[in-house]
Amino acid sequence: MIPTTRRLRVALVLALAAITLTGFTPAALADPPVRRLSGTLPSGASWIAEAPQDWNGVLVLFSHGYNPPDTPNPPENAPGPESAAALLDRGYALAGSSYAEPGWTLDTAVEDQLATLAAVSDELGTPRRTIALGRSMGGLVTAQLAERADERIDGALAMCGILAGGLGLLDSQLDGAHALTQLLGVEQLPLVDFTGRAQVRQVAGKLREALSAAQSTPEGRARIALAAALFHAPTWYGDEPRPTRHDWAARQAAQYRWLYDTLPFVLAARYDIEQRAGGNPSTSTGVDYRALLKQSATRRLVAELHRDAGLDPRAELSELTATARVTADPSARDWVQRTSTVTGELAMPMLTVHTTADGVVPGQFEDAYADQVRTAGNKPLLRGAYVARTGHCTFTPAETVAAVDAINTRVATGHWAAVATPESLDAAAEAAQAGDSDYVRYRPGEFLGDEQR
Repeated sequence: MIPTTRRLRVALVLALAAITLTGFTPAALADPPVRRLSGTLPSGASWIAEAPQDWNGVLVLFSHGYNPPDTPNPPENAPGPESAAALLDRGYALAGSSYAEPGWTLDTAVEDQLATLAAVSDELGTPRRTIALGRSMGGLVTAQLAERADERIDGALAMCGILAGGLGLLDSQLDGAHALTQLLGVEQLPLVDFTGRAQVRQVAGKLREALSAAQSTPEGRARIALAAALFHAPTWYGDEPRPTRHDWAARQAAQYRWLYDTLPFVLAARYDIEQRAGGNPSTSTGVDYRALLKQSATRRLVAELHRDAGLDPRAELSELTATARVTADPSARDWVQRTSTVTGELAMPMLTVHTTADGVVPGQFEDAYADQVRTAGNKPLLRGAYVARTGHCTFTPAETVAAVDAINTRVATGHWAAVATPESLDAAAEAAQAGDSDYVRYRPGEFLGDEQR
C-alpha cells in the first residue's frame, strides 16, 4: 500500500504529465473561450469574426491591405494573430472580410465591409460601438467608411493608410519614376499602359540596373536624391541607426535602398490598377517639377549633393518639366476618382497612425489628408500619431491596441483630451503588455503634387 503523501505526489506527477501530453497548460486553461464565426457574402467575399466571452460590446471592423492578384485572399479581422490575441484579451470583438477578390478592390471593399458588419451583428447582436480599423489600402477603405454617414460605425483608425487616395498615390509615383528614367538615361522605358506582368518585371529590372549604376557616382547619387524627393522616399532605412540631419551620404543611401526595394511592387500594383480602371489614370502633363521640389522636406539634401557633384538641379528640373508628357485616360482617371479617393468630409472621429519612415506609403500622405479635412472644416475630428520606426505598417501589437483604445475612448467620451498624445499612447501600450511602443511627436513633410493636376 502506497503511503498517502506518496500517493498524492504520484497523482500530481501523473496529472502534470497528462496536461503536457495533451497540449494543455495552466495558461491555456485560464484563457477565456472565444466564439468564432464565418460566412460568405453575396459578392463572393468571405468574412470571419471572433468575440471573447467577456466581450466589452465594442466591435473592431478590420479592413486589410493590398493582396496582389492571383494570390490567396483569406478574410482578415486583425493586423495579425498577435494583435488579434491582444485585442481579444482587451475585450474587443473582431470582424473583417476578404473583399470580393484580391487586388485593388476599392470599388467593392466598402460595401463588403458594411455587409460583413451586418452579418456579424445578426450573429453576435448589435455592438455597443463599432470602430473601423484598416491598414495600408485598408486604411483608405477605413477613411472612406469614416466619411460615410453610417450610424453603425462610430469611429475610425487608419494605420499606414493611403490617405492621399489612389490619384495622389499614382501621380506622385509617376513623378518619381519620370525623374528616374530621365535623369538616369533610361527615358525609353514605359511607365504607364503596361502590356502585361512580363513587361512590368522587365521595366523594374532595367530601373534597378540604372539605380545601381548611378549609386556608384556622385552625379548619380545626386540625381537619385532628386527622384527620391518626388517619390517621398524616407532618409532612414531598415535596422540602421537613424542618420543625423546633416549626414547627407547616409540619408541618400537610405533613399536608394527604399527605391531599389519598392520599385517592383510599385510598378506591379500600377499595372493592377490600370487593368481595373481600364487604362492609365495618371498624368504628368503640366506639372512644374521645380515647384514640387520647393515643397519637399529633402530639398536641402538634393541641393547639397548636387553642389558636391557640380550639377545644377534647376536645369534638371526644367528638363523634367519639359519632358513630362504622360496623359491620363479620362475614363480611367474618373474610375479612380470615384472609387479610390477621399474628400475630408469626416462623419466621425478618426485617428491616423504612421511610422516615421515608410517608403511604401509615405507619411506625407497624412499631410495630404489633413489638408482635406481642414478644408472641409472637420479638423476637430482628426488626430494623427507617429511611431519612430522604419517600414510599412511595422507596428507592434501593443501600439495597435493603444491606438484602438484611444479612438474607442474618444468615441465614448466625446472629446480627445490627451488620449492621442505620444505619452498617453505609450502608457496604454505598456498596459496592454503586448510588446514595445515608440510613439513620438513628429510632423511629416508636405505632400507633393496635390495642386499640380
